[in-house]
Amino acid sequence: MTEIAATYQSHQRKYIARFLIMGLAAALIFIVNIVFGSVHIPVSDVFQILLGQGGGKASWEGIILNTRLPQAVTATLAGAALGVSGLMMQTLFRNPLAGPSVLGISSGASLGVALLMMAATTIPGISLLEGSAFGGNLSVVMAAFAGALLVLFIIVALASRYRNNITILIIGIMIAYVVTAIVGILQFYSMKENLQSFVFWGLGSFANVSWNEHLVFMPITFMGLCCSILMIKPMNAMLLGDNYARNLGINTKKVSLILILVSGFLVAAVTAYCGPIAFLGIAVPHLSRNLFRTSDHLVNIPGTMLSGILLALLCNLIARLPGFDGALPINAITSIIGAPVVIWVIIRHNHYQKM
Repeated sequence: MTEIAATYQSHQRKYIARFLIMGLAAALIFIVNIVFGSVHIPVSDVFQILLGQGGGKASWEGIILNTRLPQAVTATLAGAALGVSGLMMQTLFRNPLAGPSVLGISSGASLGVALLMMAATTIPGISLLEGSAFGGNLSVVMAAFAGALLVLFIIVALASRYRNNITILIIGIMIAYVVTAIVGILQFYSMKENLQSFVFWGLGSFANVSWNEHLVFMPITFMGLCCSILMIKPMNAMLLGDNYARNLGINTKKVSLILILVSGFLVAAVTAYCGPIAFLGIAVPHLSRNLFRTSDHLVNIPGTMLSGILLALLCNLIARLPGFDGALPINAITSIIGAPVVIWVIIRHNHYQKM
């Protein structure tokens, strides 16, 4: 018993040390995101502006406080939310390649935006690009959120009728195909300008969330992340199978519904405000498991949050490196980093199957 206790304490110390290192790394890369960008601003002036003491040119204050800082906060929240959402989906379906978009929530958001652009094409005097009644970033957010929630409620309604998670997974994938097909038809009939705007939205960006929009985005993501923490115990039980979880007195059907609802809500919020962000939700949980070498969600949920924050901030920094005109599409960066992780998961999974 003494040896077991000593081993447990040793693991706990390792986890705490890794959490501290990752937390410090996240804080450092957050600051680097504010310091570096396409416009060179001296580091001393950046800290003076952050401390409210002014500094340098008047335009620099707007760049730091109204562009780089909210963008870094958005990347932080989106990275944590997508990482945790992916972890919940992989636990629920016990599939290492399940991700936040597996149930078609992101496709639903795309449908909402595509419908908005179709309205801008067919209704005279309305243009998404001119910021009229249907235009502007707020209308895009509302349309994306409505489309994502519509698909989410369909999935939840179906999940309440079927116990088999694989059935729910297949239905979600089929819904995603149908929604994608509808989006394709809408794109075909859209005007060139609106189609271009839709393509840009689909590339993803952490730069479109202002402080006013954070008044909604922050509480939604915080609420979803807090709900995921409350699900640690049932998620650990479900890793060992539904029968084992039911023997522990856990209502697996109810837990599945909650996991789908929380994960879908997080994906809906991030997709509505940032566009469909690729690969973070699939790759981040594997990075966390590989780092902490455990399947315990008490460790993996905070580990996934920190891993998601680090990876999202890193991608955001790469997209805005000095020398680029403007910023690269965030999906281009997340795909370059995330795709190798997914390939590694497939190769590793096949390797273990052969052993």
